[in-house]
Amino acid sequence: MHKAKSGFTLLEIIIVAAFASLMLILFFVQKSNVDAMNRDDARKTALNAMYFALEEGYYPDHGYYPEEISEKVLTVIDPALFTDPSGIYFGESGCAYSYEATNCKDGKCKSYILRAVLEKEDDYLKRSRN
Repeated sequence: MHKAKSGFTLLEIIIVAAFASLMLILFFVQKSNVDAMNRDDARKTALNAMYFALEEGYYPDHGYYPEEISEKVLTVIDPALFTDPSGIYFGESGCAYSYEATNCKDGKCKSYILRAVLEKEDDYLKRSRN
């Protein structure tokens, strides 16, 4: 009589290791996608705050839009929103945010476009309402 051996075969171990590796790869790809979507959501939130500060605070008080924006111009929003999720401050090279004032004369502008460059979607734009 032959005694049965207990344990796993090499093939079983390879299959389990391959499956575990595949699951780890899928997990990290999904985690990367979720992290990018969270950064995009943070960018949209910051841009919306800037937009509402311009439209509900700055424009009604001044009757025009500023040529440039910063935390000194838009004092009603959290200054941390001027730093994008990558840690780059508004206006610095590589920042995901931009403000393009148009129809300006003597620092007073009639319109603007706020833009956030997103990772998983097209650029997020907000245009002046007036």
